[in-house]
Amino acid sequence: MVSLTVYDGAMGIGGNKLYLEENGNGVFLDFGKNFGKYGVFYEEFLKNRDTRGIHDLIYLDLLPKLNIYRPDLIPSDLPISQYPSLNVAAVLLSHAHMDHCGNIGMLREDIPIVASPESIVIMKGMQDAGVSSLETDNAYFSPRQPTDDKGLYLSSVAGMNYHGRNFCCTEKPSEALTSFLSRKPGQDGKRAKKLDPGQCGCYDNAAFPFEISAHPVDHSIFGATAYILRGETTAAYTGDLRLHGKNGQSTRDFVSRAKDASVLITEGTRAGPSDEEKTSEQSVCETCRESVESSAGLVIADFSPRNFERLESFQEIAQKTGRELVAMAKDVYMLHSLQCISGSCTTEGLRIYDEIMDKSKRKWEQEIVRSLYDDRYVDHKAIRESPENYILCFSFFDMKHLLDIKPEGGTYIYSGCEAFNEEMEIDFHRLWHWLRRFNINPSGFSLDENEALCFDKSYHASGHAPGEDITWVIDQIDPDYIVPIHTEARDWFAKSFENVILVDEGRPYEF
Repeated sequence: MVSLTVYDGAMGIGGNKLYLEENGNGVFLDFGKNFGKYGVFYEEFLKNRDTRGIHDLIYLDLLPKLNIYRPDLIPSDLPISQYPSLNVAAVLLSHAHMDHCGNIGMLREDIPIVASPESIVIMKGMQDAGVSSLETDNAYFSPRQPTDDKGLYLSSVAGMNYHGRNFCCTEKPSEALTSFLSRKPGQDGKRAKKLDPGQCGCYDNAAFPFEISAHPVDHSIFGATAYILRGETTAAYTGDLRLHGKNGQSTRDFVSRAKDASVLITEGTRAGPSDEEKTSEQSVCETCRESVESSAGLVIADFSPRNFERLESFQEIAQKTGRELVAMAKDVYMLHSLQCISGSCTTEGLRIYDEIMDKSKRKWEQEIVRSLYDDRYVDHKAIRESPENYILCFSFFDMKHLLDIKPEGGTYIYSGCEAFNEEMEIDFHRLWHWLRRFNINPSGFSLDENEALCFDKSYHASGHAPGEDITWVIDQIDPDYIVPIHTEARDWFAKSFENVILVDEGRPYEF
């Protein structure tokens, strides 16, 4: 018998934490941050207190009440021993979006992470170039200890090296990957903390309670992986996938290999009936190119973070329209790392925006980006003088740089997902005011006369399969049981298919 317990991700989109167990041993399928649940309590200026370890997250039910977390994150007033302890052999990571990996850093150090080389690189790259927090410490972490006499306040240990996570790569890890995991930018300074790397081997050589096979699938981030787990019962886990991207064939290959699965655990982000016309990555590229071609001045392209497939499309657009694509330094750091390790993308032709800021603490930029690509940097003056020569990869949070560039008109292309909550809607209204301030015309979204948001679907291809394609996946695999997760359309599954199990979170189901 195989037992499945969904600790998070059954009642909404994101936050997947699925425990699949056989004979007392099991694995987690993803261990992500549930942004919907976090948003009930937290927002930009009210966050959980890292100095209290996992205390706040446990008491707000933002983490499962389990005894599987790092001991150094457990303050003295958190009775962790009263919670169930699971035998977790590994976390099988589907991809490096935060709603699938954002709580991994809180797990015990001895629990390895099974992931594609691209996902491993993206997680570490995000951590190297980002702000440290419990939600980002997925590739390595700084051990903590109490700094008060009651054991309530947890702080990083001065002088103690960073601890690297153990990874089981879905391919034989290259020397470039193990080298990338072995050091943290800036660690060569006299007082800098070093990184003690964890182990990184191939998942084929590890001992798991299931026979596990990993299969690349198409999604809006490189490295997305689905898994088939064979034991007394065979289960397939889709992670997030689609058929309409450039790598749609990889999803079809997974579906073909999963036809012996008795249990299909499938995402359903876009499940349900829809009259929407399918939008492919290629059609998005053509739409955005037409918008650039009709623009005389500066062009700003805004698309989802780490959607490198979309970035490649804009690289192609820049080349065809005689412009130069300008990315942020942190994106080039990530692209360079992926290029060296997996060859999945390229920095060829990219320019880098030279931000006005104190860069002394950005060791990753000094050691890698500046040292290798110093001649690629372009500053605000050059862009101001010849705006028609550039496409800037700016997000909403980069709008502040327009105050230095001071453009007089231009085009803003929004090529991302629609606003799906109130906070995003507020951000779009702010963005609208930024664009109006500089007389920049938006494409891909607009505000009507009542200031209601409108999105042009031709500018974005979702990272998720629509209901029609989910139906095809299910029909092809033809499982005995269907477990929908990562969805708000559970009823659609129940009405459309037989043997659908609508799981309650925290309750085990046997197959």
